[in-house]
Amino acid sequence: MHAGPSPKSKSALFKKKQKVCFLFNHDQTHQVAHSLPIAMAMARDKRVDVTIATTNDQITSYVSEVLGPSACEVTCFQLDLNSAISRGVTAFLDGLVPARKLLMYRDNLGFFRQFDALVVSEKSSLLLKKRYGLDGLKLIHTRHGAGDRAIGFNKESSLFDLILVSGPKIARRLQKEAEVPAQKIRIAGYSKFDLFGNTRLRLPFANPALPTVVYNPHVSPRLSSWPAMGERVLRELTGSNRYNVIFAPHVMLFARKFVVTVSPPAISLTRRPSREISQHANLLIDLGSDASTNMAYTNAADIYVGDVSSQVYEFIRKPRPCLHLDAQGVNWQSDPDYSHWRLGPVAGRDQDVLAAVDEAVASHADYLPVQKAMLKDTFSMTEELASDRSARAIIEFLDAKSH
Repeated sequence: MHAGPSPKSKSALFKKKQKVCFLFNHDQTHQVAHSLPIAMAMARDKRVDVTIATTNDQITSYVSEVLGPSACEVTCFQLDLNSAISRGVTAFLDGLVPARKLLMYRDNLGFFRQFDALVVSEKSSLLLKKRYGLDGLKLIHTRHGAGDRAIGFNKESSLFDLILVSGPKIARRLQKEAEVPAQKIRIAGYSKFDLFGNTRLRLPFANPALPTVVYNPHVSPRLSSWPAMGERVLRELTGSNRYNVIFAPHVMLFARKFVVTVSPPAISLTRRPSREISQHANLLIDLGSDASTNMAYTNAADIYVGDVSSQVYEFIRKPRPCLHLDAQGVNWQSDPDYSHWRLGPVAGRDQDVLAAVDEAVASHADYLPVQKAMLKDTFSMTEELASDRSARAIIEFLDAKSH
């Protein structure tokens, strides 16, 4: 990646050329696809200068790879911690909590002040307004994923100046639950589909003719099926020799020794799959490679097994059987946070996993109308790419604010 901007012509539409930064302040690569395609689309517009800021070598390398030739159209910069105190705190705490991620804002306030807008896919960047007073910086939220969890609709969302959402479902819940004014919301589609909608991967199974199950547990200890029943799910599916199984959990599940989540609040020691299970020839374990975030597995699998991950919506882009695992005994039927459990049958922690998967396959026709309806409600799809729609929405927003 390079640090020098390419020349761009002025436009009469703006009093000054707008400076927009896309920030990737993440531990893993899973959020990149939710805003990088928008940066690439916006960089083609001569009315803005686009900067892409990353905060670690892994993300920098990944962003550079995805950008490819588009890198010449943007300015790329890797931020770092600028104080000995921040580096010391990070060395002590970062294995437990995302200390480096949070301190990155404080140590780079001068960098952020130079921009008219900051585009992000998560909410920690709100510290720039809430704690550090950068009120002149417009914060634009692309969100990441299109799931139903309550954390995606909390009151913090209302602090953004503009929110780009994938479809009507997200817009409705933001207005109702987070009290976000409608004028702050733009329905723009799902830019991850632009980047990875057609990703394909050759799976390394000895018998590729077997149907493939992807098991995709979430990271949150109080929501995930992994702590209570994950080992059994893998053991029963692989031991039957009826399926090829991809174990592709949320990339943060094994990223640290402890899993710490804010909503709902929880802390848990992570336990990796046992050596015995790992040796099954019909099991592929991926704890966080690019393939676990670029739709390779959700595109390739025949059956989805999971709990609360938004990846189930990416899976039903092509409707297929889904099984949801209820490890906590949730009263979910009327809870909007579990709307996706209507996409297929739900199995409790003591149910026979193989029988539940068989039911999901046998009953898929019954769930097909629901999957199609929820897909349409979750993702707005038009002939215009979502990344182009999103870039246009941001430019129109900045244009209106500059006059």
